[in-house]
Amino acid sequence: MNDARTWAAGAAGHQFTDGHLLEAALTHRSASGPHNERLEFLGDAVLGVVIAEALFLARPDAPEGDLSRLRASLVRKQTLAEIALELGIGPYIQLGPGELKTGGHRRESILADATEALIGAVYLDAGFSAARDMVLRLYATRLQALPSPDELKDPKTRLQEWLQGQGRALPEYVVLEVTGEAHRQEFTVACRLPDTGHESIAAGRSRRKAEQAAATSMLEDLRD
Repeated sequence: MNDARTWAAGAAGHQFTDGHLLEAALTHRSASGPHNERLEFLGDAVLGVVIAEALFLARPDAPEGDLSRLRASLVRKQTLAEIALELGIGPYIQLGPGELKTGGHRRESILADATEALIGAVYLDAGFSAARDMVLRLYATRLQALPSPDELKDPKTRLQEWLQGQGRALPEYVVLEVTGEAHRQEFTVACRLPDTGHESIAAGRSRRKAEQAAATSMLEDLRD
C-alpha cells in the first residue's frame, strides 16, 4: 500500500492521511476486504457537483440542456476510464482471482469506478476543497477544450433538427431484421424520409445503436 500512497501523492496530487481510505478506493468488490462501491457512490456525487460548477462558470450563456449534455460527456464511464489510464491507476487496483485472469485492470467499468472511488476517498480524507482541486486538475485539459453543444447531440436529434429547419417531415425508423441469439442480437434498421422515400440502412448491437447509425448515414447523404 505504500506504493499506492506514493502513486496517489504523485499522479493524483493527494497525500492521504488515512491510508485505509485509499486502500478501499483501490479494492474491487471481487477482492477480499472492504471494497470501493460505497466510495464510488460518494465520488460520483462529488464529481457531478464539481463538473456542474465548472461548466456553469465556463459557459455563462449556455442553456440547461447544453450544460447537461456537456456534464454527461465528462462524467460518463468512458471519460473516467480515460482519466484512469492517464493516472496509471490500473496496476494499483486490487482484484479477485477471476478478474485478474480476465484482465480486469484494463476493463473500462473497473477503471471508471476506481477513479470515482478515489475522488470519494479524497473527499473523506481531506474535505470538499481537496476533492474539488483534484477533479479540476484531472479534467483541466477537457474543460479547456469543451466541444460545441451541437457536437454532443446524438445523430437522431441532429437529423430531426436539420429536417425541421428545412420545414420537412420527421424521419421514420423501421426494424428490417433481427439476427443472432438473444444475448448477441444484431438489429438492422432503416431510416426513411416520408416526403421523398429516401432511406438509409444500418446495423447495430441494439435497436438504438442501429437507429443512431442509420441517422448518421442519412445526415451524411443530406449534406453531400
